Amino acid sequence: MAAKNDLVPVRVRVVLPTNNASAVFIGNDEKTFVIYVDQSVGAAIAMFMRGIQKERPLTHDLIGSLFAGLGVTLDRVIINDLRNSTYFARLYLTCENELGKKIVEVDARPSDSLALALQAKCPVFVARRVFDVVEDMSEALKKMSESEGEADEEEK
Repeated sequence: MAAKNDLVPVRVRVVLPTNNASAVFIGNDEKTFVIYVDQSVGAAIAMFMRGIQKERPLTHDLIGSLFAGLGVTLDRVIINDLRNSTYFARLYLTCENELGKKIVEVDARPSDSLALALQAKCPVFVARRVFDVVEDMSEALKKMSESEGEADEEEK
């Protein structure tokens, strides 16, 4: 497990649809970067961000229900690696039941990890070595937000 100072706290800032995927902008006041995810997972992340109730449980809802039923708590998510333009993440779980307490670390896709973190309202971190090398998309996000605001004004 990484030391606390090797981790950078981040949050999902916005999810934007693209032609074949969803762009998930993740970051903090220092930097924002993008992870591209399947459209279905992008939609799930957006729904968790907005607190939208689904008619039927989606996969991430099912996993959350399984966690609750088994006495598992998602403590945090860490985006821990970047190789060949692919991000990697870990789920840190606490399992507590009649047999005792156990901490489990599980490899997971960052897209699923982010959806589960939003659902569980747990913190998300990025390994410092990953955060330092990702391209800062803060200005691009700011420009998109400004142009979207202008489009909204023109519609009025």
